Amino acid sequence: MKELKRENSGHFEFGRDMEPALRVEPGESFSIEVWDSFKDQLFEHGLGEFDETDVPTMNTPPPGFDANPVSGPVYVEGVEPGDTIAVHVEEIVPERGYTTTLEGHGNLAGKEGWETCKTNRAHEVSLEPGPSGTTADGTGRIELDGREWEWELNPHIGTIATAPGRTVQDPLTTQGPWGGNMDVRDLQQGSTVCLSAYTEGGQLFVGDVHASQSDSEYTGFAVEARATVTLSVDVVDHAVPGVFRVETDDSIIHVDSAKNAGSPRAALDGCFAATMDELIDEHGFSEREAYVQMSINPNVTVRIYQFIRPDYFTFGVKLDKALFDGRSG
Repeated sequence: MKELKRENSGHFEFGRDMEPALRVEPGESFSIEVWDSFKDQLFEHGLGEFDETDVPTMNTPPPGFDANPVSGPVYVEGVEPGDTIAVHVEEIVPERGYTTTLEGHGNLAGKEGWETCKTNRAHEVSLEPGPSGTTADGTGRIELDGREWEWELNPHIGTIATAPGRTVQDPLTTQGPWGGNMDVRDLQQGSTVCLSAYTEGGQLFVGDVHASQSDSEYTGFAVEARATVTLSVDVVDHAVPGVFRVETDDSIIHVDSAKNAGSPRAALDGCFAATMDELIDEHGFSEREAYVQMSINPNVTVRIYQFIRPDYFTFGVKLDKALFDGRSG
């Protein structure tokens, strides 16, 4: 299996003019070692209290700071501009994790009170293997103010994108039709994400793995982790009207963001429209069947993957495939 090692990648910007770090055939499995969101700098400093001098990637100009380094690009032979690529997530194994709060970042910024939560303070999250013998299905453990908490991990890819056609993007703030920092917790092992390709080879970039995350990622940070991901890529016919489309064994999810669509309302409405169009075009629903199902069927739900001030508002309309079981005639 072809491998892209961590030390050979990890970019704080990406675009179409970068040399391929890996070349693969459609359907060929390959692995990528990705960095955590601060490229090991918090681990090197030591977790706990820190400031910008301790984490050099924070000393960069607006609109954000250097974070979420992506590995790539992976050039997929035969992919042409205008294709839709399907990235199959075969395995995600996080290796070491932490979470943090940042001064001026997250949903408490600008609010009165909560002063103990507004500092630069990082916590180590212990990642323990599960039944597979790896952390792909493992357990997370953290100590907070004298108490220990434990929960099941849900490893997923936070940032995934193809090279935009003409621009250079940074992996922290990018959200567009090429993908980006969307933090979709359903983009997990066993899922497939469809992305639009704008260049030859697609030029795929991956990073920002989370060992686990709640809906909304309210503090602005999940369990950020170094990880090894195993992927394969095919070309498919699915259109991607928003940022991307995710499919699992049990569900279909159309994902968009306020930044890409122009507003939260437009993003959510676009996800519903994409879901209805797919039911009509690929599953034989009438327009009225698809429209009414959006209101009455509990197998249709809305996921809020990011809700982080000021710019991150990411939605998914999730259709559980159990919906099809209720159809007769």
